[in-house]
Amino acid sequence: MPERSDLYKLIARNKRGTVFFLFLIVLLLAAVGAGMGAYFGWGWEIYALFALGIVVYNLVLYYNSDRIALAVNGARPADPVAHRQLHNVVEEVAIAAGLPKPRVFVMNTMAPNAFATGRKPEKAAIAVTEGLLRMMNREEIQGVVAHEMAHIRNYDILMMTVVAIVGGLIILLRDVFLRFGIFFGGGRRRRSSGRGGGQAGAILAVVGIALAILAPLLVALIRSAISRQREFLADASGAFIVRNPHGLASALAKLGQTDEKLITASDATAHMFIASPFARDRRATANWFASHPPLAERVRRLRSLTLPEPAD
Repeated sequence: MPERSDLYKLIARNKRGTVFFLFLIVLLLAAVGAGMGAYFGWGWEIYALFALGIVVYNLVLYYNSDRIALAVNGARPADPVAHRQLHNVVEEVAIAAGLPKPRVFVMNTMAPNAFATGRKPEKAAIAVTEGLLRMMNREEIQGVVAHEMAHIRNYDILMMTVVAIVGGLIILLRDVFLRFGIFFGGGRRRRSSGRGGGQAGAILAVVGIALAILAPLLVALIRSAISRQREFLADASGAFIVRNPHGLASALAKLGQTDEKLITASDATAHMFIASPFARDRRATANWFASHPPLAERVRRLRSLTLPEPAD
């Protein structure tokens, strides 16, 4: 028998992990900004200008993220008659989660998968593929919908938007350095007075180049780690919503038996789906850049859960 783990403890552990990784990415942003500010001699006005630009850009994407995600994946509204069971399941899970019923969409592909989108519960949507509906029984569909409902209730889309904003700012700073730093930064260093100033400028140049090369890789690592933590959290939270971890565990086990890829997905949208759209989570272990933990590990955790007893 697998070791049993309490649901509340698992949720708390996953939340702590997410906060930890988000703290790391903010520290990385601060380090990149400080290094480049010293290199270029920037004042706070330049920091504010770059921050405002990237925030506005990502907010525009954020407020339109649901329409973009549904459109690029070819999702269409689920017919209430043809997909009556799906509508019923979404409605009952929404009631259990204490949320308004999300809009329901289907994708015309046999690759089994699902995702949720929307910046808040009132604007949320859940989309599933025809392949998933054909593969799963009602209990398994309920588990999948509960997982996606957990993403909505946990504001995971907001979390990943914040990560994207911070990551985008770091990448923007890198591009600015690579395009202008070598030339203009070099001139600034040559104008520094004294040998100490020249040595300090050289050190800052090395630090700036190192950050320019390594920062985007570190952002990708941390973003992937956060995404994997959110998947574990949504599994546990979804099991809590419907008081049943077995439906989702069975659904994930079935997904692990297929390697069909979702051709509409990309690396930028892979984290949205319940399983890797490229079937990379079918492996026994996940690499550091994986958007999803291995399906086998998720199934093991779900099957080891014990639901807490209701309070008297």
